[in-house]
Amino acid sequence: MLNEKLHKLGVLGCVICVVGSIVIALHAPQERSIESVKQVWKLAIQPAFLLYAASVVAIALVLIFHFAPRWGHTQVMIFVGICSLMGSLSVMSVKALGIAVKLTFEGQNQFFYLETWLFVMVVTTCVLTQMVYLNKALDTFNTAIVSPIYYVMFTSLTIVASVIMFKDWDGQSASNVVSEICGFITIISGTVLLHSTKESSDTRRSLSFVSAMSPSLSGRLINGTIDSVKRIEEDSELPSATIPLCRHELFPQ
Repeated sequence: MLNEKLHKLGVLGCVICVVGSIVIALHAPQERSIESVKQVWKLAIQPAFLLYAASVVAIALVLIFHFAPRWGHTQVMIFVGICSLMGSLSVMSVKALGIAVKLTFEGQNQFFYLETWLFVMVVTTCVLTQMVYLNKALDTFNTAIVSPIYYVMFTSLTIVASVIMFKDWDGQSASNVVSEICGFITIISGTVLLHSTKESSDTRRSLSFVSAMSPSLSGRLINGTIDSVKRIEEDSELPSATIPLCRHELFPQ
């Protein structure tokens, strides 16, 4: 649709991402049956998840108010870190909200509960924060750098949050857990490969644009640059005798 052409390594990166996704899907844990949003709320107020959520909010606030104004436009990890941290909380809240909507459509209205609206507030706050700082990261840094870093950090923190809150790995064998980790690493490799080929294709497109310029325009640009350099050299090589003359003219006896 965008008339973009994939390099051969880009196609390989897409295939690697699909393979990693299939590996994760085959070894993913079974979802636990949840009967109400209050059950999700009980999972959210566990001490372990509360500690994780408090740590995420504290780190995000330090990044926003201390590090971002000083080094946000030179260090890509600051803006991306804020997006990833808040994103892990937004995914957990969206999952809880999705369960509430599903149960509501099944005839069990969950929007009568205060917990549902608390999840809505968390989703709104986290998503807005993500949008603001992700746009700042994309405006400041190259997309080919931001996208893979954001994907890796966001997905890693989301997995950690899901393991803490929903205890997804409880009851799973070690082989399934290792397979999921290997699938995740495979997806990361494919993502980095895909975006690295995108960066090289953008560079080649820029070079082809410069080479496609008309010879006369290129010649004028080159000649103009050479003339400017010559004028600077001539100005810097003024005779020393002219200096006292200028002083005499400026400050007559």
